[in-house]
Amino acid sequence: MRLLKLLFGLLLGLPATHAFAQTGRDWRTTVTPTGSGAWVIGNPAAKVKLVEYLSYTCPHCGAFVTESKPVLFDQWVRSGSVSVEVRHAIRDGLDFSAALLARCTGPRNFASVHTAIFANQKALLEKGVSVTPPANASREAALKAIADGSGLTAIVSPRLTRSVDACLSDAAERDRLVAMTRAAFDKIKGTPAFELNGELIQGTDWAGMEPRLRAAGAR
Repeated sequence: MRLLKLLFGLLLGLPATHAFAQTGRDWRTTVTPTGSGAWVIGNPAAKVKLVEYLSYTCPHCGAFVTESKPVLFDQWVRSGSVSVEVRHAIRDGLDFSAALLARCTGPRNFASVHTAIFANQKALLEKGVSVTPPANASREAALKAIADGSGLTAIVSPRLTRSVDACLSDAAERDRLVAMTRAAFDKIKGTPAFELNGELIQGTDWAGMEPRLRAAGAR
């Protein structure tokens, strides 16, 4: 069947690579959990495995995700040659709220919501700094005040699998993120940081990471 579609593409004057791109599997919505609670976006058997240590309130992380998306996600993750494992390194209340809510959208929606949060990072930070939860607020109430006041709730609500309150009060998920953060900062100096096929890479941006990925076999 694939051969017939490729031939049909050629008859229409399309290059074979274009025909394949239209019929090949899109791996961007495939999300697989790891034992530590991190999520792997893309083909679990990808030749190139990139681990990203990220914070939703880290501007350098936002720049990396935004700049890398057209090639890293929309080409290499989509094709299945690269997988991206997201490991959260929580820095503050807004970051914590964002991670809890992004993960509460479910595996199929996580990648798109993850990207959307970074795309709106500047506005979230500008509004979030002015949010001050009541001194006697519970942890859940404080996280919700931050999510609502920053505009985060409006971004993620349409794709949540549960209510905002339920997502933010999930004690097991909060503990998982705390443990992930501690493990991250035991290894890295700051965010963003990366592992490329097991090699720890720190202090780089997309311009520095792209050639490394290509050399490793990303295509």
